[in-house]
Amino acid sequence: MKLLFGRTISLQLRLFVAVLLSVVLIVGDRYTQGGTTIRTSLNTLVSPLIYLANLPYELFSIGAKNLHTREQLLTENEALKKKQLLQSEQLQQLSFLSRENDKLRALLGSSAKQSNRKIIAQVLSVHSNPYSHQVVINRGTTDGLSEGQAVIDEMGVVGQITQVGSTTSRVLLMTDTTHATPVRILRNDVRTVVEGIGKINVVKLSHVPHSLDVRIGDILVTSGLGGTFPEGYPVAVVTEINRDEGRPFAQVYAEPIAQLDRIRLLVVLWRNQQESISNE
Repeated sequence: MKLLFGRTISLQLRLFVAVLLSVVLIVGDRYTQGGTTIRTSLNTLVSPLIYLANLPYELFSIGAKNLHTREQLLTENEALKKKQLLQSEQLQQLSFLSRENDKLRALLGSSAKQSNRKIIAQVLSVHSNPYSHQVVINRGTTDGLSEGQAVIDEMGVVGQITQVGSTTSRVLLMTDTTHATPVRILRNDVRTVVEGIGKINVVKLSHVPHSLDVRIGDILVTSGLGGTFPEGYPVAVVTEINRDEGRPFAQVYAEPIAQLDRIRLLVVLWRNQQESISNE
């Protein structure tokens, strides 16, 4: 190595060797299992550093919580009681509708969908730039996580897991330029795909024909296609439509329902086994 980068070696030769090594690493990572193993090992090695970097925030959060006044706590408690009362009423309606739905499914001979397995995760760090929208969470293979699992927050879809270590995982947000989410329009069940464009509050509907029945304010939910996101989770709301006849497709933009710029707690979902078999 000292001879290769010594002053007696030409710059062209050093550049050629560096490019050759880069190509070998890229090909090896793409077509062998060794790259995945190395990435998993590196994620495991840097996990303690991520936790250490997150420690000041945790200490600050604990201190801020202790500074809450008694009046603030009483106000929050009153608001939570009202919210609980409203949700109790909604749960009563949900229970009634669930029973009615079970009766209808029994008449139609259709089995009810089982609820997905899920686990709560906390965001440890955020990596956001025009070329990559990702976060790191405090769950990994020790919790049963694997690549490709869907991630949501209390509002809607956030993204999916792309890399998994033993105690941490990397989540690719739905606004990343490499991410695509199969969706359907809730109003008319028309299926399409939502793609990230590198902006944290805007996504784009891909290859939308000018004749497609889509309107501003339409709610987009996961369609269940593709085998990653379970069906029915909120994704985005259509905010802009440009039907320029000079272009082959309409330009349709939407705003993610999930609060991607302030996520802290997330939910990782598992696909139902029956759904996974039917998709295969």
